[in-house]
Amino acid sequence: MHRRTVIKNLALIIGGAAILPACHRIEGKASVTLKNVDISADQEKLVSDIAETIIPKTTTPGSRDLNLHLFVFKMLDDCYKKEDQQAFMTGMGQFTDAVKNKYDKPFSDLSQKQREDVLLSIENDKDEKSTANPKELKSFYGIIKNQTVNGYVKSKYFMTKQVVYELVPGRYNARFPYKQKQSA
Repeated sequence: MHRRTVIKNLALIIGGAAILPACHRIEGKASVTLKNVDISADQEKLVSDIAETIIPKTTTPGSRDLNLHLFVFKMLDDCYKKEDQQAFMTGMGQFTDAVKNKYDKPFSDLSQKQREDVLLSIENDKDEKSTANPKELKSFYGIIKNQTVNGYVKSKYFMTKQVVYELVPGRYNARFPYKQKQSA
């Protein structure tokens, strides 16, 4: 046998064995690992659908194209208090139940108009003691909406294509025309 061939094959086997666990995804497990919040794949899809309803794909990328649902989860995990995280998870369950009771199907199976109606009904309910939309449900929707918009306006796409970001505001323009003030 040739030593180089053996070393090359051995390196391929070891490399493949090292990469293989990363390729295996457990069904029902979310694609993002969080420290403080435990989410399932169904919950991740729900937040992705809500974020896509808030910022849909048009001629510009939508929420799903920019992975803003992952941004929402990361911000929730890193920046919110434990009580807010628990309210978010409770609100997610309330949201799922409310949609199931009203339409008899999950949020992902609703039409775009129905999705918008569900979200607008939560947003337009200003009463704090409303039984139709409890405080946790409003907190859930508020976190998703705020962080989706926050992630969009801070995304690489938005900062490079929509708003051309310049580190230093106001460039020096030596050829700027001016009129000399005439004295009286």
